[in-house]
Amino acid sequence: MEKPMLRDLGDGLLLRRATHDDTDALVAFNERIHSEHEGHKDFRVGVWTRDLMSKPHPTFQVDDFTVVEDTQSHKIVSSLNLISQTWSYGGIPFGVGRPELVGTDPAYRGRGLVRAQFEVVHQWSAERGEMLQAITGIPYYYRLFGYEMCLNLDGGRAGYLPQVPKLGEGKTEPYVIRPAREDDLFFIAELYDLGCRRSPVSCVWGEALWRYELFGKSPDNVNRYDIRIIATTQGERVGILGIVPYRWGTMLTTRLYELKPGVSWAAVTPSVVRYLWGNGPKTPTYMGDEPFGAFGFWLGEDHPVYHVLSDALPRVRKPYAWYIRIPDLAVFIRHIAPVLEQRLAGSYLVGHTGEMRLTFYRDGLCLGFERGRLVKVENWKPFPQGHSGEAAFPGLTFLQLLVGYRSLQELRYAFSDCWTGNDEARALLEALFPRQPSEILPVS
Repeated sequence: MEKPMLRDLGDGLLLRRATHDDTDALVAFNERIHSEHEGHKDFRVGVWTRDLMSKPHPTFQVDDFTVVEDTQSHKIVSSLNLISQTWSYGGIPFGVGRPELVGTDPAYRGRGLVRAQFEVVHQWSAERGEMLQAITGIPYYYRLFGYEMCLNLDGGRAGYLPQVPKLGEGKTEPYVIRPAREDDLFFIAELYDLGCRRSPVSCVWGEALWRYELFGKSPDNVNRYDIRIIATTQGERVGILGIVPYRWGTMLTTRLYELKPGVSWAAVTPSVVRYLWGNGPKTPTYMGDEPFGAFGFWLGEDHPVYHVLSDALPRVRKPYAWYIRIPDLAVFIRHIAPVLEQRLAGSYLVGHTGEMRLTFYRDGLCLGFERGRLVKVENWKPFPQGHSGEAAFPGLTFLQLLVGYRSLQELRYAFSDCWTGNDEARALLEALFPRQPSEILPVS
């Protein structure tokens, strides 16, 4: 098969798109490069790679992988991919490109191979009309490519044997939990969409993606969830669970938990906890051989289950963060204008008219409002000084405010060069961009 070349990187290194013929080599490469320990092969990452390369995926094609090949050894020495998906901001959908499986052989690091590939996938993402790129990864690194850490990633709460609620002698479990079936797809999609209303930024899933999650991924795929249906003993469906099919050390966790409107979280959750505890010892570990000893709800910073089990989840793990890149901030803000106008209408500044200039020191934005409508969003060059304007956000810190990751007050506390010049600017920013934690279940 002909190899579609993208760029000659010099020194015998060629950047190209992947083909089906690369499958085995790419699987072996990612198993080795993405292992947590030297000399260990992460076979679950390998299974994920093979699924992307060999199974029909709703949003991904084989040539969405880039590879750098050493033409002398004919080996893959660096690679990444782009998984397209749709996210939502306050109910307004937009395209997202998710770079993933980024890795370079240690012997080839420091040559700009990842940067060259990011330039390619950023171009692909732009051509697809995607307004934002998002990636998970090690601290700091992706800041080098224009990303800012500014959305919650995972985090959650956990309990142990003393917190497992007792069923009571002679009592029958009031809720049963079973594997999801084909005829559950609409129910799963509907409940997931309802749960996303709690999250200002969320990932949009339709039936095709849920079908792929249930039936398209291999059992050992590192990014697969065991989707379960929660039902009454009479068979009425009341909720869904997405359980990680392996243990991280001692803990079995769920990454998705939603109930129908009108169903009590306090009534259902004890059955869920007992289910997790009962299945923990039977679930394989990701690595190591620690005995099972904890149940977890890895559902982000806030979730209804945390409130009904506030004393029964003593371990709290703060979220890490997604890296986010928005190449054209003005275009994105114009796209989400209806959400901002709605927030303004419910604020102390309802019907506001005026302009606000935001400086990022090297560049900036000008927002114009007329009777509560956002009528202007333009790129603006701070003049006559970099600190001109009504409010300032150094670097990419404005993204943290934009997606609700940090409040204006938190940013002003953390960054001395983040400021507001007057009461009106402060009140307007607080109305438009309140702190609201999000939880993302991405397409993978």
